[in-house]
Amino acid sequence: MTASGTAPPIRAEIPSRGRALAGTGTLIRFTLRRDRVRLPVWIGAITFFTVLTAAAFPDLYTDAAERQARAALMANPGVRAFSGPGYGLDDYTFGAMMAQEMLSWVVIFVALMSILLMVRHTRSEEETGRAELVRAAVVGRHAHTAAALIVVGGASVLLGVLMAVGLGALGIESISWAGSWLYGAALASVGVVFAAITAVTAQINEHARGAGGLAGAVFAFLFLVRGAGDMIEIGGGVLSWLSPIGWAQQTRVYVDDRWWPLLLPVALTVALIALALWLSTRRDVGASLVRTRPGRAGGSALLSSPLGLAWRQHRVAVMWWAVALSLVGLGYGSLAAEVEAFIEQAGAFDEWVGQIGAETLIDAFLSVIVMLVAVVVAVFAVLTVLRPRAEETAGMAEPLLATAVSRVTWVASHLAVALIGSVALLALAGVGLGLTASTALADASVLPRVVGAALAYTPAVWLTIGLGAALFGLLPRASLLVWLVIVYAGVVGTFFAELLNLPEWTVNLSPFGHVPMLPAEDLRWAPLAILTAIAGGLIAAGLVGFRRRDLETK
Repeated sequence: MTASGTAPPIRAEIPSRGRALAGTGTLIRFTLRRDRVRLPVWIGAITFFTVLTAAAFPDLYTDAAERQARAALMANPGVRAFSGPGYGLDDYTFGAMMAQEMLSWVVIFVALMSILLMVRHTRSEEETGRAELVRAAVVGRHAHTAAALIVVGGASVLLGVLMAVGLGALGIESISWAGSWLYGAALASVGVVFAAITAVTAQINEHARGAGGLAGAVFAFLFLVRGAGDMIEIGGGVLSWLSPIGWAQQTRVYVDDRWWPLLLPVALTVALIALALWLSTRRDVGASLVRTRPGRAGGSALLSSPLGLAWRQHRVAVMWWAVALSLVGLGYGSLAAEVEAFIEQAGAFDEWVGQIGAETLIDAFLSVIVMLVAVVVAVFAVLTVLRPRAEETAGMAEPLLATAVSRVTWVASHLAVALIGSVALLALAGVGLGLTASTALADASVLPRVVGAALAYTPAVWLTIGLGAALFGLLPRASLLVWLVIVYAGVVGTFFAELLNLPEWTVNLSPFGHVPMLPAEDLRWAPLAILTAIAGGLIAAGLVGFRRRDLETK
């Protein structure tokens, strides 16, 4: 007791340098609690559909001649840029097919899972101020990053284990247990590397969107580097060895089963984690290494309206989506001539082409690519239409709506960007696909037909926007359910229905299943008009619901 009779002040325990990881275990349990739904959905969806695809290969390619016809297509440099380095083509087994044609696409979803989850548990925590509150307790400086890395890295490892067990249990010739374990390890290595990359970008950018966007840009760059290396040389050139995606493919799984390339992602991950932890000591909590550029003293006239503000918030995303979809269209269109030659040799596709109703083989191919592009555009649309929900939960909508801006006007401005932007993206992708396809086929009539086919999916994309708006207005806590439409349309509504011989009603559950598959089918206006009417009704219901419900406040 002091002379004045009062007790001495209690000093908060501050973690020492040796306790920089204090509280990591508690944060791991908290992170797992928060992601008790997200993690099983990510892991289960990726594993299920990969194993399902592998199980369908024996029925789709019934003999070695059909597989070798597919291998001839994979030898094309343009195809290698999108798929893999082109090893095992001399004897194109089911295992080589999995390694060549599935690995490079599955890693996209694995990397996306790691990037989104890492941003969610690192930079988003700081941006919302939750990290500062947690750090006020006995929690070390590196605890948040370490907990996120352990959870996300562990999810990638678990995904790899489940993938190995699922593929190995199929008992398909050439898909061996040893190769399946290597396949799972290769996927896990990509997930762990991009978790570490995102840990670094979270130190650089002050905002979650910026950190995630930078990590996504790194992934896109590394994917293109890998593609360039594989395109230049069969088996993978020097550039392929500069990308973690290339390292996963250089394991030559199911062909040579090389484990040693996985030492490279292990070394890179350790270096990136060390860099991320060191960078975190060079900044304050909530701050970043790169300071946000101050804006102008006076805002532009465009920002004086809700629509102008919505466009300002979405314009960068719209531009990047436009570039990406244009490149995708140009890339797939350039393969039209090679794909036509392959389909003519592979008799397994005759029935599939007949079910689509195409008059020519190339029309069937283009119609499927256009549908895939439309589903990708719907992803942009959903991200845009869910932006108001993110602003509401973050507490940014309340001060904005306290002004003269009405609720309906605010939400409608974001809906306008989603509606108009989706049409523009469909048109750009159609132009890119049509330009290169018409050049490859020496047929100028392909361009307008493909552009029209892409724009025909506008009502289906708009219906997805309407569903997202309705959920936001009526059931805001269930807004994320709109993603089920995208997943279902992208998996069952495209080629999996025919591949797995699913009944027709499964396709009709997707709004994209009601759009005529141009240019393979004839144009039918009735389903397009009905989809548009339903989309309008859902948007109206969402606006009315949001105007009447309580605003979630902070």
